[in-house]
Amino acid sequence: MPNQVRDISFVDKDNFSYVFEQNVDVPLKVREGGLVRVNVYRPKTDKPVPVLVTYGPYGKDISYADFHPKSFAELNPQHKSDHSAWETPDPKFWTSHGYAVVRADERGLGQSPGVLDTMSRGTSEAFFDVVEWASEQSWSSGKVGLLGISYYAGSQWRVAARQPKGLAAIIPWEGMSDYYRDRCRHGGIFSNQFIKFWWDRQVITNQYGKPGRKAANWGPDTIEGSLSDEELAANRRDQNVDNVENRFRDDDYYASKDYNPQDIKVPLLSVANWGGILLHLRGNILGYVNAGSEFKYLRCIVGRHDLPFYYEEEVEIQRSFLDAFLKGEDRVGWSEKGKVPAVDMVLRKGNPGFNDAPKELELFKRRTENEWPIARTKYTKFYLTQDNGLSTSEPSASDKLVTYKALGKLDNPQLVQFTTASFEEETEITGHIVAHLNVSATSTDSKPPSDIDVFVTLRHLDSAGKEIFYTGTAGDPIPLCKGWLRVSLRKVEESDPRHKEYLPHREYRSTDVQEVQAGEVYGVDVEVWPTNVVVEKGSKLVFEVSSGDSQGTGIFGHWHPKDRPDEIFAGENNIHFGKGQLNFVTLPIIPPK
Repeated sequence: MPNQVRDISFVDKDNFSYVFEQNVDVPLKVREGGLVRVNVYRPKTDKPVPVLVTYGPYGKDISYADFHPKSFAELNPQHKSDHSAWETPDPKFWTSHGYAVVRADERGLGQSPGVLDTMSRGTSEAFFDVVEWASEQSWSSGKVGLLGISYYAGSQWRVAARQPKGLAAIIPWEGMSDYYRDRCRHGGIFSNQFIKFWWDRQVITNQYGKPGRKAANWGPDTIEGSLSDEELAANRRDQNVDNVENRFRDDDYYASKDYNPQDIKVPLLSVANWGGILLHLRGNILGYVNAGSEFKYLRCIVGRHDLPFYYEEEVEIQRSFLDAFLKGEDRVGWSEKGKVPAVDMVLRKGNPGFNDAPKELELFKRRTENEWPIARTKYTKFYLTQDNGLSTSEPSASDKLVTYKALGKLDNPQLVQFTTASFEEETEITGHIVAHLNVSATSTDSKPPSDIDVFVTLRHLDSAGKEIFYTGTAGDPIPLCKGWLRVSLRKVEESDPRHKEYLPHREYRSTDVQEVQAGEVYGVDVEVWPTNVVVEKGSKLVFEVSSGDSQGTGIFGHWHPKDRPDEIFAGENNIHFGKGQLNFVTLPIIPPK
């Protein structure tokens, strides 16, 4: 660096209702040593208090109002302050309720020196050190909780599995638990569009040593000075490059990020959004299922990705959970086995429109369950028929093909749809979905295709035949749910205890690749992400099969030319209806209690 790394901490005890300490050094015990810089916000008291820690890339000193002005304008006013930051707990609110807040700049970002390598094992180890440091400070009670959205949630699973001293509870709010399956490669297919958007807008713009941050109103410049473009590039691992060059879970890039969720032992409240159909939803539900915690809870919500975390009702849930395990003040019963139902979910019945929080909160009611998946689930097969129907009656065999072009894209979708008859009675669908399809690829020119990408979507039509859209991550209109599979990665690990008939388990290793030959028919099971809907009498469901992204994908497109090249995928894709070739989607029907 142009200037030596030095102690630059600053303490302000006068201008806020809390003590504000900026750029406090946390020495790292990881192999390469170094430090992470944090901001500390703590109540003005001599009594030690529990600590909430966040660790991430978006800049501890970038205000929420600058990071996302439109979102900040809509934020619950109780969580607006001079130190509000994107996707993190607000210091003014939480210090007023007896918590210290430690907000860390991840290594290589903001004011923390080092190599930028988001979501890596090394940065998870640094997070571990920050948690232990927070538990050891004189103003700390020794109890640490983790609370945050998205990245600030996804990192919680990994650090909790390492069991740092002092960690007492975690609330991963809409945060993936499986880097490969939830975020980077859906069914083995690279989800490139969001990663590029996220990386270019929210990560490298805050890299340690990047010049011009202050001028761009993107936090302060790096105190030690600026790096050249060449130095910046040498000091980071680019997720756009790494994720296209590494395709399998046994590649070191992905394998180094792996962990055992059974190692998570602290109390856990996992919050999943039914609208997160392309990023976090699966991870929150399976993170809850697979965690080894004695006290673990799943809460399902709706709404946009940014705002519900700050709703009054949701903050009270957060606070009561943290008070129970960090303060020993359990006014709800979180720490009493069986007193609080394990699952608390919102039921999507009716049509409030999308991105209309008041109507959603009014129309969608909540219900509790004692387990996930719900024990009384009736897994019911809906068969695809050659005349584009979807029926609970097994169709007669025929030799018909349903054909659609390969390599569809959002602006030119290539798909076929299968529609149920009108439901004769109200029917709830809640849980995991799997689709069994008999597929093949054929050539439209001289070069035969050697792989198939299968994209599926479940849609909901009201009694008038109009599609009901739900609120997506960015407030966009989305269908019920989606699923994906690269057919060369179809191998299922049936002996793995995580494998279920409703949830095929795949390892996605390089050794799992299976040949795909043009003209050959392959029976595959496609994992569809979990969902909830109450289908009212007279409504219909539509099951859509496509060769690429379709409506509801938003910014989560899968179209990288190196991952889906013409020479491998171009041609036609087919669904086969013949003897022994039943195609169906298995839906989790929930009988009334």
